[in-house]
Amino acid sequence: MGTSSAGNAPYQRLVTDLLGVMAYGELSAFGRLSSDARYAPTLHDRALLGRIAVIEFQHFELVSARLEELGVDAEETMLPFQRSVDHFHERTKPGDWYESLMKAYVIDTVSSDFYKSVSEFLDADTREVVERILVSEESTAVLRDLLQRALAEDPRLASRLALWGRRLVGEALTQAQRVSMEHALLGPLLSSTGDARETLGKLTADLAERHARRMTGLGLTA
Repeated sequence: MGTSSAGNAPYQRLVTDLLGVMAYGELSAFGRLSSDARYAPTLHDRALLGRIAVIEFQHFELVSARLEELGVDAEETMLPFQRSVDHFHERTKPGDWYESLMKAYVIDTVSSDFYKSVSEFLDADTREVVERILVSEESTAVLRDLLQRALAEDPRLASRLALWGRRLVGEALTQAQRVSMEHALLGPLLSSTGDARETLGKLTADLAERHARRMTGLGLTA
């Protein structure tokens, strides 16, 4: 989708909703990771998670700056998503450090996959902002390395983290479905079928498949 769509009302709503949910997701991740860092087993691990929290806040600032360029108030775009995102995190509170790592990894990767599915329909300037966030894989790599190290040091974690990962992705996909149907995030994806539920079903299946491959890479059952 080109910049000519800038004056199109449905497109404007798509951009506002997408950037709004991204902004609040990044701000929420910053707060969550900053808190979880306190439970790190070593100061080195605490520093690593603190670094990821900083990256999430930088992402929040990037999205906020783009919203400002568009003449939109960042707080107003985030508010419609605050309740559902906060409720999701209330339902999925980790029990310890290892569950915190898995939650951060699953949310980071599933969210990125979701944003990628929509970003190709954005105007060039907005797509550039989204891609700058998506190509920043430092957080994903650090979380994956921490999980791999934990599993290597204590193989007994595998069954518990596999079960936790399945619960997380189920909750995350349910959340993505709800938010997509309630807001304008499915708009450009409907061009092929025109059926919101069919489109959402295909998108959910794709997100689940990608998650399963990542879990297999960690030696876990998705």
